[in-house]
Amino acid sequence: MARKSTKKNAFYAQSGGVTAVINASACGVIETARQHKGVIGKVYAGRNGIIGALTEDLIDTSKESARAIAALRYTPAGAFGSCRYKLKSLEENRAEYERLIEVFEAHNIGYFFYNGGGDSADTCLKVAQMAKKLGYPIQAIHVPKTVDNDLPITDNCPGFGSVAKYIATSVREASFDVASMAKTSTKVFIIEVMGRHAGWIAAAGGLASTEDTPLPVVILFPEVEFNEKKFLAAVDAKVKEFGYCSVVVSEGVRRADGSFLAETGLKDAFGHSQLGGAAPVVADMIQKGLGLKYHWAVADYLQRAARHIASKTDVDQAYAMGKAAVEFAIAGKGGVMPTIERKSDKPYRWKVGEAPLTKVANKEKMMPKGFISRDGFGITPRCRKYLEPLIKGEDYPPFKNGLPQYVRLKNVAVPKKLSTSFEIK
Repeated sequence: MARKSTKKNAFYAQSGGVTAVINASACGVIETARQHKGVIGKVYAGRNGIIGALTEDLIDTSKESARAIAALRYTPAGAFGSCRYKLKSLEENRAEYERLIEVFEAHNIGYFFYNGGGDSADTCLKVAQMAKKLGYPIQAIHVPKTVDNDLPITDNCPGFGSVAKYIATSVREASFDVASMAKTSTKVFIIEVMGRHAGWIAAAGGLASTEDTPLPVVILFPEVEFNEKKFLAAVDAKVKEFGYCSVVVSEGVRRADGSFLAETGLKDAFGHSQLGGAAPVVADMIQKGLGLKYHWAVADYLQRAARHIASKTDVDQAYAMGKAAVEFAIAGKGGVMPTIERKSDKPYRWKVGEAPLTKVANKEKMMPKGFISRDGFGITPRCRKYLEPLIKGEDYPPFKNGLPQYVRLKNVAVPKKLSTSFEIK
């Protein structure tokens, strides 16, 4: 009689806002798992994140060729679909966890890899805690990702380096453009970037200006209380000195009363205030307060989807986090997250570290005060030293007929084994 295999299958899913390199982490997870077939069976991906697990909507990644999985490394967005869905506590909604166990048991899943930011780390931690409380053996590993760069403990977050490169490049290019027109036309260009509470992405705009290419850039950080009078004075001074100015405004900039410049009054699925529209607010202030002609833009999805100009450092680190997650699981670890540990700035060297999810979930890392200039509108040399290595290196995707070639997976569904369904509320 044949012996029953002790191999367990793995569940991988993507959560929250996607990035230019989250699929590189997926590639790292799947390729590494395939290299350990004696320990890990198949890798099932959740269609649209944790929702795929709750609704038993799983994708069989074994149906994808090695070539297709390798192509994930240079394909932006989330290949399996993402979601903004936060699990409640076990006490608040035990049914959700019992459903997860039901699905995991039905598909022989013993490894859980959740690729996302702080809220996703919370979901992963809850799954790890569920495993202990309800007695289901599953190793939950969080794979870090967030363009906001606000996860604690890790030096930086996969997804951020590429956004930073895109914003720094865009601010530099737009500054050259507005400088050309400033004599008789536009004098101020405003770009709105992501960053609800932490100004890491906004700070990247400061990299556009260097000693050999000085540019007038004013940055508005969420960490600095917005003062309209001081802001207009800073813009006015730049325009008088250079003839023009570029403004980088974070979507999370707040007034003295704590309200967002870009407050819409709506909430997302995680309960966060939905933001959007700081740039036109700032532009209106400049027009009314200084009488200057302006143009504004919102980087929005463009900044996080720009795989064509991704940072090689970022791509390498995203893949490494996925690879490390599988290696951690094989080593018997759970309830942890692989991290990036910086060993030196010049030359830039880093290694994979490890952090318990209890110290990661629902915690945000803000910009240190020492990274923001005294006037509150720029970055310091210390900040530049931190940021520069993260945007270095090019890792272009293949191009065909002038366009980048990205992979679309088949995403073959795993046959359902349960007779019951689960409603997402």
